[in-house]
Amino acid sequence: MSTEPSRSEPDTAAPEEAVPDEAADAPENPEVPAKPLLPKRRVGWVFAVAVVFWAIDLVTKNLVTANLEGKEPVKILGGLIYLQVIRNPGAAFSMATGMTWVLALVALAVVIAIIWLSRRLRSIGWAIGLGLVLAGATGNLTDRIFRAPGGLQGHVVDFISAFAPNGKGFAIFNIADSAICVGGALIVLLSLLGKDYDGTSTKDKKKQEDPA
Repeated sequence: MSTEPSRSEPDTAAPEEAVPDEAADAPENPEVPAKPLLPKRRVGWVFAVAVVFWAIDLVTKNLVTANLEGKEPVKILGGLIYLQVIRNPGAAFSMATGMTWVLALVALAVVIAIIWLSRRLRSIGWAIGLGLVLAGATGNLTDRIFRAPGGLQGHVVDFISAFAPNGKGFAIFNIADSAICVGGALIVLLSLLGKDYDGTSTKDKKKQEDPA
């Protein structure tokens, strides 16, 4: 007795349809602006600038105290600059001469504030400006701590007298004072131009908030 081979029934099941990837195919929401890429952090610039100008300030002070202290002013650049050593118990340009220890604490607070802010810096301009201010504050603070009479009351070495000797044309200053002034002026200029310390611009922020 012969048996017919069983025929397999055709697979009538409908094939599975591919489910579209809605997340991949969905168009981007035009109402949500893409976040701009932030510049790199610039903390290295702050400390590089600070170290360079702090070293210049320290070296120049040591050179003039070793060679010019107690001597007559030295005229250079045709009388544009006179070099002479003055021990300054006050602030930059011989201001607040009776508040030496207070000025030392203010300089220390400035150093701490700049170090804290430097972690968030993304603007090279701001990094250079703050680096100069940090160099100047650290340079004069070094004098407050290590020069006589010491104990946060050390006298700062000033040695640049512009236009005339003995500070008659302009207050006698040093490299640290110059760094503070230049760095502060750069920061003010960047602020006026709308350049923020985080690398963004106030003008760009206004355009994003009001595209019209």
